[in-house]
Amino acid sequence: MPNAYQAGRHFLQIPGPSNVPGRILRALSMPTVDHRGPDFGAMARPLLEDLKQIFKTNGPVIVYPASGTGAWEAALTNALSSGDKVLMFETGHFATLWHEMATRLGLDPEFVPGDWRRGADPDVVEAKLAEDREHKIKAVCVVHNETSTGVASRIDEIRQAMDRANHPALLFVDTISSLASIDYRHEEWGVDVTVSCSQKGLMLPPGLGFTAISDKAMKAAESSNFPKSYWRWDSMVGPNKTGFFPYTPASNMLFALREAIDMLMEEGLDAVFARHARHGEATRRAVRTWGLEIPGGLEIQCQEEREYSGVLTAVRVPDGFNADELRKIILENFDMSLGNGLSKVQGKVFRIGHLGDFNDVMLCGTLAGVEMGLGLAGIPHTKGGVQAAMDYLQKG
Repeated sequence: MPNAYQAGRHFLQIPGPSNVPGRILRALSMPTVDHRGPDFGAMARPLLEDLKQIFKTNGPVIVYPASGTGAWEAALTNALSSGDKVLMFETGHFATLWHEMATRLGLDPEFVPGDWRRGADPDVVEAKLAEDREHKIKAVCVVHNETSTGVASRIDEIRQAMDRANHPALLFVDTISSLASIDYRHEEWGVDVTVSCSQKGLMLPPGLGFTAISDKAMKAAESSNFPKSYWRWDSMVGPNKTGFFPYTPASNMLFALREAIDMLMEEGLDAVFARHARHGEATRRAVRTWGLEIPGGLEIQCQEEREYSGVLTAVRVPDGFNADELRKIILENFDMSLGNGLSKVQGKVFRIGHLGDFNDVMLCGTLAGVEMGLGLAGIPHTKGGVQAAMDYLQKG
């Protein structure tokens, strides 16, 4: 027998895919168009230009019908060659997957180990590059916002560290869960390749992958020896100048992307970033309250205050308790989905997503569901986390 109907909306509070707002759902339902006709080009050409504002770049942003993983592969195979050495950082599950991809492709990654509670260390970047006097390292690859841990690496400081080392390596940055949620500046921060996707801060369903590319990266692509066809940057950049694609694009997703960019610009990117930062701080205040005066109690996974994420908060449960059991209780009793712990932190953390089309009342409902779930699961905590968040949000 199917489960009984549950009244009210489902709370999808994973850190992506995020909730898709009505305006975007309606844009997705547009009739199919001729993707080689003049009307499509007239729509797509300004769309691709406006997309640059989201990445804060004047260079090309390529849109693939793909996930963020596809954009990862495009980045590595266009700007690098087989056997190239790359510097990567173990900041969490997704940084680890990027490292695995680099290895499978035949690159030579140096993977700096991490504890999954801090971001990539700019001082280590500088030291590693300073040691590389022969310039064997061709790229530094960093995940901006690690979705598995709620840790945001300091990309601007990493760029400064690379400049201090006077090293010519390219800088690759994964913004899959940070784009349009946390301040990011592709051009100002000297990033060469920025990778992202559609289903997080852009509020779209999964289906689009993005790469923003610097002139330096485009030049490097000319000497790449990786075999590729679908992922070739030069095949995309030419047709994109007139609003067209070398193969069938995800037309309706592009209509939705047009709506998403309009929504972000109506709110203003700075306001979007401030809203995410505010919700992140409110959530952390709730978590701190739940862990108050409980030895070994709930705590925030990220240990570096300046690396707190506005996208999600990963919460460690006390030893002897299972975060997935808590998630199950919350789903069954309150119809709310929270993110699970991945690989090394499976069962140890749950993740509260607070990104995308999200407001204060939605956050309060989310935190109320968590606090009630903690009680049902018998996890030691101090009540009042929701109130602590509300007190902070009331201040504006």
